[in-house]
Amino acid sequence: MRLPRATLPILALTLSLAATAPRGAAADAAPLDAKAFEALTVGRTFFYTRQGQPFGTEQYLPDHKVIWAFTGDDCMKGTWVADGDAICFSYEDAPDRVQCWYFNQTDAGLEGHYLGGDPPEPPLIARQSSPEPMACMGPDVGV
Repeated sequence: MRLPRATLPILALTLSLAATAPRGAAADAAPLDAKAFEALTVGRTFFYTRQGQPFGTEQYLPDHKVIWAFTGDDCMKGTWVADGDAICFSYEDAPDRVQCWYFNQTDAGLEGHYLGGDPPEPPLIARQSSPEPMACMGPDVGV
């Protein structure tokens, strides 16, 4: 199909606007680098959900240390390191198993996108955080 010559500038403008239009907060948010991630999280406890359901809580401590607990489970100590834009965690229950995530800040909250799921898993979203330490169950209560 051949378009009239007068239509071409309108078509070009429409395509240009479509290419630059927002695609949603998560699609436009760049992954946080290690410095931005640390500045946002250290000294805070984040409460994560997956698809609107409670999933787990993580407290971010100085020196890249963390405490994680799935909702209703015992706390596990861990650490994180940066690998490019990915933030990679290992925990005391499986120190050789590294789990890498991309984190970004969106209107929904802090989003974590796991880099090992096949198919990709829905993101974890922390809409709430607190400066208070986690309430840990199990043998290390009060840590």
